Amino acid sequence: MSAADFSASSGAGGAAQYRSSTRLPRSARRRQLLDAASEIFVERGYHSAGMDEIAAAAGVSKPVLYQHFPSKLDLYIAVVDSHAEKLVSDVNRALLTTTDNHQRVRAAVGAFFDFIDEDNSGYRLIFSSDAKDPAVIRRVEGASEACVDAVYGLVMTDSGLDPHRSRMLAAGMVGASQVNARYWLEANRPIEKAEAVEVTVALLWHGLSGVPRIDGETGIAAGADSADAGGAAAEGSDAAETVE
Repeated sequence: MSAADFSASSGAGGAAQYRSSTRLPRSARRRQLLDAASEIFVERGYHSAGMDEIAAAAGVSKPVLYQHFPSKLDLYIAVVDSHAEKLVSDVNRALLTTTDNHQRVRAAVGAFFDFIDEDNSGYRLIFSSDAKDPAVIRRVEGASEACVDAVYGLVMTDSGLDPHRSRMLAAGMVGASQVNARYWLEANRPIEKAEAVEVTVALLWHGLSGVPRIDGETGIAAGADSADAGGAAAEGSDAAETVE
């Protein structure tokens, strides 16, 4: 069906709607289509959503939609990818905000809670999707793996652990953050988000302190805690000397 045929079959109102649609650069049009599709997929689910209603929501003809996305599955994957990329980017950015490991854990956990709290469409499409196509599942798993990769690199560098143990810790940290953030949202935010983040950080940080290091230290987190304590003791000693 041509664009002209589609407009004619939609009636005068539909024709006016498509004529009034502003011409946009391809990248801007793609973003517009992804935003409209995201809302429809969340509201209707993958299987019930139709390309015609997505096109109508975006204010374009169905042929224009198909120019950008050859099928509904292609469109759905692109929507999932856009939200997944945001999640991974947020986690990576959070990990780079500080070199203090305790603060890194807090920042990364906060990134998961913020994503699930603020990007409701992304949360539902990534973690509660009704689409079971292998390509979609691979995209969702890929997003989680990318988050694990980001944490894994830091764990291995700072802990001195072998790759297998480092990856297990990274996967556990990401998994706990995701599960706790999802529980918090689905339980209708029973406590303040900041408090929920701190509960999760406490769980992860104290857990890390019990993981034996290759260099014989008592735990990954213990080294940082000991350094902090040593710094505080030195400051106290300097203060005492000044008083004397």
